[in-house]
Amino acid sequence: MYSQVDYTAELPLDQMAAKINEAHDHIAKAEKYLKTSFMKWKPDYDSAASEYSKAAVAFKNAKMLEEAKEAYLQEAEAHTNNKTYPFAVSFEQEAIQYIERASMMYVENGTPDTAALALDRAGKLIESQDLAKAVDLYQKAASVFENEDRLRQAVEMLGKASRLLVRQHKLDEAAVSIQKEKNMYKEIENYPTCFKKTIAQVLVHLHRNDFVAADKCVRESYSLPGFSGSEDCIALEQLLQGYDEQDEDQVHCVCNSPLFKYMDNDYAKLSISLRVPGGGKKKAPASAADAGEGAEAGEADEDEYAGGLC
Repeated sequence: MYSQVDYTAELPLDQMAAKINEAHDHIAKAEKYLKTSFMKWKPDYDSAASEYSKAAVAFKNAKMLEEAKEAYLQEAEAHTNNKTYPFAVSFEQEAIQYIERASMMYVENGTPDTAALALDRAGKLIESQDLAKAVDLYQKAASVFENEDRLRQAVEMLGKASRLLVRQHKLDEAAVSIQKEKNMYKEIENYPTCFKKTIAQVLVHLHRNDFVAADKCVRESYSLPGFSGSEDCIALEQLLQGYDEQDEDQVHCVCNSPLFKYMDNDYAKLSISLRVPGGGKKKAPASAADAGEGAEAGEADEDEYAGGLC
């Protein structure tokens, strides 16, 4: 879009001062375009974006990188607000490019937290238009936070990416993303959230028709403090048993319990839509004779899932 400029070359002081003045002139013009009056009801976002872009280039030439970053972000916001333009969607995508460019500058200049927040901001802007791009931005934000050992912020970004991957039915990628979330929560010793991530994992794997992977997630979770005997553990064992035995009643009972129904919306939808293999036929009710035999057997053997959800 712009000609290549060697920003490493030093400008003479008089030229640098001229560039700074030029940048401020463009900022002033942009702000004027954004103002409304009695005769001007709507801001001119298109013209303002153009002025912010020119200001950013001038600031970069003057080695004022912080001001250049802010100008790029203001340009991005102006493009995003330009809803009346016929190609507003393409402008939003262009705005994301500017925010990504600004975030790279933040990293290069030693402010990675600001870079990650900018990427998160970009993800929110584009989420309604391009889920795949939003996932990419959230994952980049997570990587920046992770590199700074800010795992709580990193895992929050990963969580957003995982949910959007599920929404796109990219379940293989979602399974990998959720596992990474779970590992981070384990590292910061947030074990109750690890349990919830195990539920999400199991739902994703069962929708992938991979019972072995789902079962493995539960077995591995027994190493987490407090998992064994927890509400999450009991529900997952019942779900896996029902799924393995093609007992739709049991699967339906678990998946419609509050523990599953009140998860994040994307996972709750997986829960409600889960069907057992073999056509999803309901298990036939036991006959009276079978029921009598079952009662005798129940007195002899303790029910493993007594007091469970179903």
